[in-house]
Amino acid sequence: MNDIRRRTVAGLNAGDTFTLTRTFTEKDVEAFTEVTRDHNPIHSSKRFVGLKGFSDRICHGLLVGGMITEMGGQMGWLASGMNFRFIKPVYFNDTITCRCTLTAVDEKNRAEAEAVFTNQHHEIVLEACLFGVLPNARERRVLQDL
Repeated sequence: MNDIRRRTVAGLNAGDTFTLTRTFTEKDVEAFTEVTRDHNPIHSSKRFVGLKGFSDRICHGLLVGGMITEMGGQMGWLASGMNFRFIKPVYFNDTITCRCTLTAVDEKNRAEAEAVFTNQHHEIVLEACLFGVLPNARERRVLQDL
């Protein structure tokens, strides 16, 4: 059982923070393109990105933002809303750290969270506000057995 799942089974509260780090590769972008059918040349054409003023091809914003689904999946979080603010491009082979903090949890396990994504240069590249429902005590017991 990983740390996120272990902490979820114990019970989550406002103020709890989780951190993940991942390096995004060209292969990741190609796989995301295949699944989403998002063939925007900003992700594949060096010639096109030059015209847009970027130094190289960039990762899909939702691919990077999808780091929160790893955390949410380990928690058993049922998402009801996500708002993203894309601040800086993420280039192939950038290493991104996502720090997600639960900002509110009510008596019905409805939760809010904020996530900040930074690159290897400690620059914020993405921010997100998340809304959803955390697992109740019975559901956490199931998570413990998985």
